[in-house]
Amino acid sequence: MHAGAAGMAPRSGRREPRGPPLLPGLLLVAAALSRPAAPCPFQCYCFGGPKLLLRCASGAELRQPPRDVPPDARNLTIVGANLTVLRAAAFAGEDAAGDREEEGAAAGGVRLPFLTALRLTHNNIEVVEDGAFDGLPSLAALDLSHNPLRALGAGAFRGLRALRSLQLNHALARGGPALLAALNAALAPLDELRLLGLAGNALSRLPPAALLRPRLEQLDARLNALAGLGPDDLRALEREGGLPAPRLLLADNPLRCGCAARPLLAWLRNATERVPDARRLRCASPRPLQDRPFLGLDEARLRCADRDAQDAELTGPELEASYVFFGLVLALIGLIFLMVLYLNRRGIQRWMRNLREACRDQMEGYHYRYEQDSDPRRVPAPAAPAGSRATSPSSGL
Repeated sequence: MHAGAAGMAPRSGRREPRGPPLLPGLLLVAAALSRPAAPCPFQCYCFGGPKLLLRCASGAELRQPPRDVPPDARNLTIVGANLTVLRAAAFAGEDAAGDREEEGAAAGGVRLPFLTALRLTHNNIEVVEDGAFDGLPSLAALDLSHNPLRALGAGAFRGLRALRSLQLNHALARGGPALLAALNAALAPLDELRLLGLAGNALSRLPPAALLRPRLEQLDARLNALAGLGPDDLRALEREGGLPAPRLLLADNPLRCGCAARPLLAWLRNATERVPDARRLRCASPRPLQDRPFLGLDEARLRCADRDAQDAELTGPELEASYVFFGLVLALIGLIFLMVLYLNRRGIQRWMRNLREACRDQMEGYHYRYEQDSDPRRVPAPAAPAGSRATSPSSGL
């Protein structure tokens, strides 16, 4: 009886509640799954999921990384801020600042233990201090591209033993040789590094530590000032013990196609797959080979005598400048000469007048002598013949 009544109950005018509808229930489940473990930092965006993603674009008012990042964050992106200086333990706990050793920082200052990707592009970062990334034991990808770096601590990347990707594109052009030396020291402990981006940094040579990373798979060195790679660099790119050799991107570098480029040309022809953009390599000097494809050259054309031509090309602007300077000196001498003439104009006029009068007197003397010589009255009479004297009337004969 009760079973029948229960079966008939849904057909009655009054329905029994069955819980929330299907669509609102799904929304509640999605909200529960997407809710972060901690509140999102101020002026940041948090995207929930299996790996929490934070994006902070707070502009110039953000001068240090946010301290209230959820501890279960996996990906953190800060773009367009004004961080300027990344101090030691900038992403670690409050008790990890100072001069503590790596072990101490890892023991008590780990605040983001699951963070694997950190992107800090376009943040006006100029200085990265030693231990700036202490307390990030799981960090695998770090991007510092498009920052005007001018100082980098030798221990800036210490403790990042899991780092596999480091991007420093368009970030080292202002630092000069000192920053390149600091980068070489900072890369030394990154034995797990796979990808290294150094594009657009006006580098005239590659840091040796970058070439010696044992597990490096790709090095992006495009848009730099590399004139070539020496034998030491090519030997450093070779791997022993069965490890794969890294790929190298070299496009848009001003290669100097002289005799020093012969080892690079031979290496490229034997391992073209190691340089995916090898066919884009062009010669920047000397002038006869300018803009010629590097791989299409014959080694016989890479002559050491071309170095003299390159030196002549380099001295061309200096020679032109010397000609300009010589012309300016001549103009100055001419100006001084004209000034001397102007200051002595009265004496020069007097000298010219005396010279003219002397010439006039000389000409008058010549003219007078000419008139005297041409007067017919001063011509002497011809002598009488001897016979005429005998018959002369005055002779009395």
